[in-house]
Amino acid sequence: MFPKLFQIGAYSLPSYGVLVAAAFLVALWLTSKLAKERGLDSERIVNLGVYCALVGMLGAKIMMIVLDPEYREHPAEIFTLATLQSAGIFFGGFILALIFAIFYIKQQKLPVLATCDIFAPGVAIGHGIGRLGCFAAGCCWGRPTHLPWAVTFANKDATTGVPLGIPLHPTQLYEAFAEALICLFLLWWLKRKHGDGSAIGLYLVLYGLVRFTVEFARMHDSSNPLGGPFTLEQWISLGLAAVGAVLAARARKSAVA
Repeated sequence: MFPKLFQIGAYSLPSYGVLVAAAFLVALWLTSKLAKERGLDSERIVNLGVYCALVGMLGAKIMMIVLDPEYREHPAEIFTLATLQSAGIFFGGFILALIFAIFYIKQQKLPVLATCDIFAPGVAIGHGIGRLGCFAAGCCWGRPTHLPWAVTFANKDATTGVPLGIPLHPTQLYEAFAEALICLFLLWWLKRKHGDGSAIGLYLVLYGLVRFTVEFARMHDSSNPLGGPFTLEQWISLGLAAVGAVLAARARKSAVA
């Protein structure tokens, strides 16, 4: 846990913010590179990436505000600096950014599925780097465990509420490692003959299954309006995996035809 890169007087540079910025730049660079390789307009692709990042931040915060009971009890907290600085919930940002991307792609007359495909590896590696930021900040922590690779946070500068001095599952690192593997797999996949929509479909399936599994080791107290044996994040993971399976299956048929 390393929440601050450095501090000079009252000013400090948060590790989380630096890693999130790095995640965005790496993802945008990779996506732009793939766009050029496939003859797509890289300028419009880069613009889409920037817009999706902004929409994603909005969606992540909206989902956080809707699901966190603290905001229902104290609605004035919505307009505080703490809310502005918080990352929010990834799924909220991802879903809203995906919806926006589809509308923007159609408006710009870009191929929808092919464009989504080239974004898939960048989303994976960007999210993975972002999870390293979560690990540095101490957010999104796991349940207590005595496994050999458990991590114990001890930095009193943490502002996320992470339990200090207790061995926990490094759920942030689980996701970061899995996302790196998914990115490498998708880059390999895109070099093969494939139908449009297969890469984004595979990303949704693979990340959905990863997130569904990691949630069993993650500790959080977000509300679960859907009820049942799983968390809301797990239900969303299963839904996205199902959508991804349909996209991948259709892409396979089109590639064979």
